[in-house]
Amino acid sequence: MTPATSRSLVELVRAAGLEVPQPERDVPITQITTRSQHVRPGALFVAYRGVSADGHHYVADALARGAAAVVVEEGAQVAPELLAAVPVLRVSNGRRAFALLCSAWHDHPSRCMTLIGVTGTDGKTTTTNLIYRILLAAGLRAGMISTVNAVIGDQTLDTGLHTTTPDADEVQRYLAQMRDAGMTHVVLEVTSHGLAQHRVDGCDFDVAVITNITHDHLDLHGTREAYRAAKGRLFEMARVHVLNVDDSFSFNYLVRLPAEQRIFYSREIQPNGRYDGVWLYAPRADLRKGHFTAFAFRHAQPPLSLALRTHLVGNYNISNILAASGAALALGIAPEAIARGVADLQGIPGRMERIDEGQPYLAIVDFAHTPNALEQCLLALREITPKRLIVVFGCAGERDVQKRYLMGRAAAELADIAIFTAEDPRREPIEVIFAEMHRGAQDASPRRAHIEAIPDRGAAILAACQLAQPGDTVVACGKGHEQSLCFGTTEYAWDDRAAMRLAIRGIKPELGPPVGVGS
Repeated sequence: MTPATSRSLVELVRAAGLEVPQPERDVPITQITTRSQHVRPGALFVAYRGVSADGHHYVADALARGAAAVVVEEGAQVAPELLAAVPVLRVSNGRRAFALLCSAWHDHPSRCMTLIGVTGTDGKTTTTNLIYRILLAAGLRAGMISTVNAVIGDQTLDTGLHTTTPDADEVQRYLAQMRDAGMTHVVLEVTSHGLAQHRVDGCDFDVAVITNITHDHLDLHGTREAYRAAKGRLFEMARVHVLNVDDSFSFNYLVRLPAEQRIFYSREIQPNGRYDGVWLYAPRADLRKGHFTAFAFRHAQPPLSLALRTHLVGNYNISNILAASGAALALGIAPEAIARGVADLQGIPGRMERIDEGQPYLAIVDFAHTPNALEQCLLALREITPKRLIVVFGCAGERDVQKRYLMGRAAAELADIAIFTAEDPRREPIEVIFAEMHRGAQDASPRRAHIEAIPDRGAAILAACQLAQPGDTVVACGKGHEQSLCFGTTEYAWDDRAAMRLAIRGIKPELGPPVGVGS
């Protein structure tokens, strides 16, 4: 389908389902954008109150560049004379209106495909990739949008430097490309930011999958309950729910939401008749052998056996595999295809990724950037490390401050050597971040690790590699696949995997900025 070059404003408003009065006059729209600097003549400019900026301050600039119509939020302060010459739509939520308009602009692409949404604190990207591989193994034409990339047939597109869920216009553009390429199924990784900021409104989800809800993003949501409610929006939009029984904090909330069908999965809790749905259970599963068997229990039917083999390491990935298998069962995919898809996934960039330069120790790069993810990463590596476990990690500036203490404590309890370093300090002094990490390390019980603080991330990774001896493991956590470090308000080119390769060879990585920029 050829992308629209011009749409009627009245038609767009109607197609988007916006509950606003019909525009006083109709005009042709050539573009929908929230960025005034991107406005072309004929654009519909959507303004909303953002986290750090108010889009209503840029209405004048958008109009000067040729905007043909404007969306503003009710109660926003915009000079009346600015809006006198163009149609104006007043909405309660500009972000949501933007998402619905973008969906309408592309003729609602998600309605033409089966859309699976995956959310949670940890394991989203892995679960998304597992589902995608299962769909391919089942012979389905599938696409995927994750924090790492978007995959459309044979085309792989980078989704950004610190991207979570892409903005609404990008989401709808990717979905439209997938529809036009003949995709029938799409897996979309959905973050709490994306849900709270309405980036996936206008998407018709068929299946919603939760991995877990642990500690993260309280800087945005304020409380764990608000964080959970943001995740819950995905399940309010989907008809089939795949729920983690082992995570009581998410399960007890999400199980109360209405659904046409539920799939329950668990590593620990035996199937019971309390809830109506399919129960996927993996008794005594242990990934140290690289395989395990799961059983699907369905009402009045014999159990279904899934013999699953995987290249993934860490027992926490058992839950991710069960979540993906549950989504596949909800779609009616055969057990044989599920098993092939799980086995086909060799690994994911920046997720427990091995870096091999012929060194006599194990080197790993992982995305673990939450207390639970760091703990699970270190527990998994402890099981396969004959000697010492050395971890390099930091905590982001201007983000959830509570997790700094928790991550410092986890590292002190589970590693032999922990090196604190920079991880996107932004405008916050790194010493302030380190202080909370040190406080957590001091409260560790028992305290196992020797703690060092090396602000320069390249120097920290080099120091870890120089300390490593045969049989040790060095792991750099927190950046994973990401391609930048943020100092001040500037993103500097950085790749932990490239840095690790240099450090193994004894070369100090210099891909980042001088330490102290912006702090």
